[in-house]
Amino acid sequence: MTIPSYHQVVALPREQGPLVVPESFEDENGHMNVRHYFDLCTAAIGVLFERIGVDDEYRTTRRQGFFIAEHHIRYFAETAVRDRVSVHSLVIERSTKVVHAMALLVNDTTEQLACTLEMVAINVDFGNRRSTGFDADIAAAIDAELDSAARVACPVPLCHGMGIRA
Repeated sequence: MTIPSYHQVVALPREQGPLVVPESFEDENGHMNVRHYFDLCTAAIGVLFERIGVDDEYRTTRRQGFFIAEHHIRYFAETAVRDRVSVHSLVIERSTKVVHAMALLVNDTTEQLACTLEMVAINVDFGNRRSTGFDADIAAAIDAELDSAARVACPVPLCHGMGIRA
């Protein structure tokens, strides 16, 4: 597994932060609690999804939205209270109905990758609660994110059990 450097990750779009980890995030082991890694990373992926057009208006007018089919979080370095953190994101791949994305939380204080969160999201029609293809504008926006990520030399540590399935 190749782990990207701090400088490779921060070349990706920053979706959250930088923020200083507050004392309220500390767990009984003296570092940031797992739920806060998850919250920050899911919020970052939410920003990415909004940027591609999957937002409240999309859900209301098109009656479609993303259902998360699976996610995987992996930890690489400790984050402590008073450390500065940021979360960056990228789209890894897509099909006609599914998008595979990742959030990468970096510790800006130690300049290390702290964790990654991979998500596989399915575009769903709210009328029949079944998967449906992306509209052309959403597909184009996802493709633009893929193109943007391809221009950044940032290897991502993928969970090999996840991804787009045929």
